[in-house]
Amino acid sequence: MKAIVIQGSFGLGSLAEVTLPDPTPGHGQVVIRMRAASLNYRDLMMIRGQYNPRQPLPLVPFSDGVGEVIEVGPSVTRLKKGDRVCPIFTQAWQDGELDAEKLKTTLGGPLPGVLSELFVTGESGVVKVPAHLSDEEAATLPCAAVTAYNALFCAGRVSPGDTVLVQGTGGVSIFALQFARLAGARMIVTSSSDAKLERAKSLGAWATINYKTTPDWDKKALELTGGVGVDHLVEVGGAGTLARSMRATRIAGTVSVIGVLSGGAQEMSVLPILMKHLRLQGIMVGSRAMFEAMNRAIEAGGLRPAIDDKTFSFGEAREALTYMESGGHFGKIVLRF
Repeated sequence: MKAIVIQGSFGLGSLAEVTLPDPTPGHGQVVIRMRAASLNYRDLMMIRGQYNPRQPLPLVPFSDGVGEVIEVGPSVTRLKKGDRVCPIFTQAWQDGELDAEKLKTTLGGPLPGVLSELFVTGESGVVKVPAHLSDEEAATLPCAAVTAYNALFCAGRVSPGDTVLVQGTGGVSIFALQFARLAGARMIVTSSSDAKLERAKSLGAWATINYKTTPDWDKKALELTGGVGVDHLVEVGGAGTLARSMRATRIAGTVSVIGVLSGGAQEMSVLPILMKHLRLQGIMVGSRAMFEAMNRAIEAGGLRPAIDDKTFSFGEAREALTYMESGGHFGKIVLRF
């Protein structure tokens, strides 16, 4: 089978297409012919060596994809040939709380990822995908969608009528917009692009803020909520935006900390956390049970993931990552196999 690996050293220039032995399923395992994969910022960090500088190489990158089961091993009962499935991000996180041992089983580092023609895993490490989604749409679900769903409804407490602010128009933020709208919440979206904000409105955003023309976007969020603040904020910026996020959130509100696009470390006062009784919740994707619950919501609501207009082929992983790095995308970037 063909695969793309990080070979020799970290960096986009170290991505190489190689030929690997076709996998065979062991006890309780299935082999999947991959059809599509989607990109996450984590993938770029992993390839650069920023996510885990001690990650052994070579490594097949990318955690998110979809494919068809083509072989089943002994004792497989949940799946059959022909089923369309997504591997879950944390293979050992079936349900309950996350722990250190489960964290050792994430795809695309430390475990091999999905950027290969064939992929083998245990039957408990995949979920069936909603039938109405295309391969490209289904490939976007494992990280960004599950993260957004967990942030809002599992770790979070979003209810109808709540006001939720999401930063930017990348994968997690757009999924959060779509899920919160299904739940009857009001959505505020920030971006530096008016064109992207218009697209967010078409997906149901209640209000939008251009943070380039309105640098004090936290004050604008307070103004939009009558001085109260938002109930829930999906924080993807990291250290560079967290202080404003806390100011934009109401007393006893929740900030879901998901990304580090603006950096992972910065001096910050903890007083707002204390004085406003804020809840800061880190989100590390989610379990298989969350994924399956999310899929039921997607099916019931007829939700379709937002995919960027520009798509790439299997051999264009480097170009796709460079495009993601530019920040020009809206929603998810997908590779078609």
